[in-house]
Amino acid sequence: MIAKTAIIHPDVHLGENVIIEDYCNIGCPVKGVSLPTVIGDNAHIRSHTVIYAGNTIGESLKTGHHVSVRECNTIGNNVSIGTSSVIEHHSIIEDNVRIHSQAFVPEFSLLRNNCWLGPQVVLTNAKFPCSPGVKEALKGPTIGVKAKLGANVTVLPGINVGDGALVGAGSVVAHDVLPHTICAGNPARKLRDIHYT
Repeated sequence: MIAKTAIIHPDVHLGENVIIEDYCNIGCPVKGVSLPTVIGDNAHIRSHTVIYAGNTIGESLKTGHHVSVRECNTIGNNVSIGTSSVIEHHSIIEDNVRIHSQAFVPEFSLLRNNCWLGPQVVLTNAKFPCSPGVKEALKGPTIGVKAKLGANVTVLPGINVGDGALVGAGSVVAHDVLPHTICAGNPARKLRDIHYT
């Protein structure tokens, strides 16, 4: 079902059972260039979402309202992107990733399978913003498999949050986080290992 007020640009390829609500803009050209945009089966794209051209998105995408997904990302299956979140260009989001409301994911980020970003999480990619050559030096963080970032966490450029790690709400992550550890604070520091029973 595609709402009458939605805009679907040329070269957009939609799977089956896709719902696109009012005032969405799908396949929005980049600098006047239209690139192929693929969205898999069973997507539910809520009102006022904008998905730019050149994205390849798997099955069962779910967005909240007013989501922005910039161009040329690769997004897996069963990904959820919460209301008012922004995904910048050229990032990889693997399967079963949950991004809560008002999160920011900058270009060149990698979100591994089953990771979880709480509300208002901010990932960053510019070590020295506005410096000469900054665009050539951008490096987004890597959020590991099943890693979880609590609400209002900020992750600095190029940081690796290890598989299964847990970062406490409000933390500023300035150093790599080891797999299967809990860290919190500003700057975030290891509190303990996670032991599975």
